Amino acid sequence: MSTFTIFLVLIVIVAFLLVVVIMVQNPKGGGLSSSFGGGGTQQMGGVKKTTDFLDKSTWTLATVLLVLILLSNVAIMDGGATRESRIIDENTPTTLPETNTQNLPPATTTEGQESE
Repeated sequence: MSTFTIFLVLIVIVAFLLVVVIMVQNPKGGGLSSSFGGGGTQQMGGVKKTTDFLDKSTWTLATVLLVLILLSNVAIMDGGATRESRIIDENTPTTLPETNTQNLPPATTTEGQESE
């Protein structure tokens, strides 16, 4: 497994956890939820601490996701020359073959007349 693949798997896992944490949170404020009669004063006991935990975990997961994305970019830049590209580079000739231009037909213009 390459380093980029490991970063990709970690990014997908963190993104999934971030979506789950965001979906679990109760909406705060007067968006659409207040117009449907919900969202009043329902914070009792441990609900406030749960909200704090979900808020902190959202920010933490978002930060971890950003760091993983930046590190995966560095991993892509470091692994630019893979094994396959080195093999291809070794098999390609270093000089291009010369072409014989004396046997080519004369070039024509767009109007169908020969150029001089």
